[in-house]
Amino acid sequence: MTTYCVVDHLGRMTSRPKNELRPFAVTPHYIEHPEGSVLIECGSTHVICTASIDESVPRWMKDSGKGWVTAEYDMLPRATSGRRPRDSHRGKVNGRTQEISRLIGRALRSIVDLEALGERSVTVDCDVIQADGGTRTTSITGAWIALHLALQRLEEKTNGSVKVADVLRDNMAAISVGVVDGDVYLDLDYDLDSRADVDMNIVMTGKGELAEVQGTGEESTYTRDQLNQMLDYAFEGLPKLVELQNKAIAQTFNRDRVRIVL
Repeated sequence: MTTYCVVDHLGRMTSRPKNELRPFAVTPHYIEHPEGSVLIECGSTHVICTASIDESVPRWMKDSGKGWVTAEYDMLPRATSGRRPRDSHRGKVNGRTQEISRLIGRALRSIVDLEALGERSVTVDCDVIQADGGTRTTSITGAWIALHLALQRLEEKTNGSVKVADVLRDNMAAISVGVVDGDVYLDLDYDLDSRADVDMNIVMTGKGELAEVQGTGEESTYTRDQLNQMLDYAFEGLPKLVELQNKAIAQTFNRDRVRIVL
C-alpha cells in the first residue's frame, strides 16, 4: 500500500498508508456531571461528547410510550485556524451546524429502541474543541460512546428496569473517505479534505450495516471502481473504531481518567 507524505497547514509532516486511520484515542467519563461523556481524538481533531438524560419527552411524543434521542453539534470559536463567531452572537444557527446535528441524531436513533428507552429523552452534545478534518464522523463515533455510558448509568439508576442491551441494538461509528488527485484515501484530515475531488462520509453499525452514506463530487465525478474502493477502505477502518468503542464502554466511572489508544 502506497504511503503518502505531506506537510500540513501547521507545518507538520504526516505520513501514513492511504487506507490507514489516523491515531485515535478516547477518554471516557471525561466530564463529571453528564450521565455519559467522552473525549475522542482523531489525529488533531478533538471532540467532547456528552449525553444527558431527561425524564420527559418532547410534547409531540407525550403518552406515546417511546423515548427520544437527539443531538447538538458545535465548534469552539477557535477550534480552527481562524476564529469563528458563536451562533449566539450572530443570532442564528449555522446551516452546517444544523445539518451535522441532524446527521448525528439520525445515526444514533437508527440503532436505538425508543420503546425500550421509555418516555425519557437523551440529548447528545458534540463540541469540537480542535478541528483538523472529520469532525462530523468523529462526533458520531464519540456520541455512541457517550450514549452507551449514559444508558449504563440509567440501568443502574432504574435497578435494571431499563437495560442498555435492550435500548442499544448495535454500535454506530463513522469515518470519512475521499478521492484526492485520483487516489482514494481513508480518514481525511483537513489538508486532504481541502484538496479532495470527492468527499464521502460512511456511517456504519458494528454488524457492518450502513446507516448513512454521504458522497459528493466537489469539482469532479467519480467512478464505480472508486466508489467501491472508498467503501472497502471504510469497511476496513470502521471495525477498528467499533473495537475502540467497546474498550471505552468497559471502563467503570472513576475520577482518574483513562485514555485508551487505538
